[in-house]
Amino acid sequence: MGTWDVVIVGGGSAGLSAALMLGRSRRSVLVVDGGRPRNAPAQHMHGVLGRDHTSPLDLLAAGRAELTRYDVAVESGEVADVAEIEADDAEPGAPVFEVVLDSGERHRARRLLVATGLRDELPDIPGLAEQWGRGVVLCPYCDGWEVRDRRIAVIASAAANAHQAQLMRQLSADVVFCTQGAVLPPATRAGLDARGIVIEDRSVREVFADEGGRLRGIRLEDGSEWEADAVFVAPRAVPHDDLLRRLRARSMRQGGVDQVLVDDDGRTSVRGLYAAGNVTGPRSSVPWAMSSGSLTGAAINADLVDEDVRNAIDARG
Repeated sequence: MGTWDVVIVGGGSAGLSAALMLGRSRRSVLVVDGGRPRNAPAQHMHGVLGRDHTSPLDLLAAGRAELTRYDVAVESGEVADVAEIEADDAEPGAPVFEVVLDSGERHRARRLLVATGLRDELPDIPGLAEQWGRGVVLCPYCDGWEVRDRRIAVIASAAANAHQAQLMRQLSADVVFCTQGAVLPPATRAGLDARGIVIEDRSVREVFADEGGRLRGIRLEDGSEWEADAVFVAPRAVPHDDLLRRLRARSMRQGGVDQVLVDDDGRTSVRGLYAAGNVTGPRSSVPWAMSSGSLTGAAINADLVDEDVRNAIDARG
């Protein structure tokens, strides 16, 4: 059984950033990486200072390479089971977690950080999933600049998605907002009209592409079409929080899903259990995930220092 100060489940931007902070604090860290980053379908990431318009997978590879100078191990695999256990050599009342990998390996940790991200549940529209990460995207800040002054379609999953259309109107004068039958509040409709955003109340039946697989547009329920160079949608964000649930971290219903509750330092309601990145909320920004991981990594180290102080006092007394 391997013994670590911290085991981090999830090797994305949040998990690796936390590992970097902990490694630089001379903590022994194991990162278990399932290899399924949320932004894997994207060829480029944007709005990342120093890494704008580069591959998100290249960022993660560079992060793993940087960790080799510290006492951080990165292992590919999935966590099959996790539990809080009693340990004779631990401070009374101190948390100890046992993590079992799908390979059968067992690891013990003083602290556990879950940074497993989320999955995007896309609207059930034929052709949309095939374009995800290419012609169909989520975030105006991440992908809007690349389609500036182009033909933009925004497909609503709720009336609130009108904000996406307004953000895209900042980048293009050719924007159509497809309500999908959602009833728009009068103020929302007036705002769209005022900025020249076309409101399409007929439902989108299909997203279609050309013979080469390049997005061409959307097809409506009556067979009519809107040509589009990019389609923006708002998927339902479902956190990969099985491990947090297994350890009975407290959650709250938010946006139609149960979301784990964390404080500003990433602490959950379970002593010694932390969460960072998209598993704590449906934000799509790589810089935000990196910041979340970095702050949580520092908080975990501070927590361990407090425990080390108590252990040192007990050893002397």
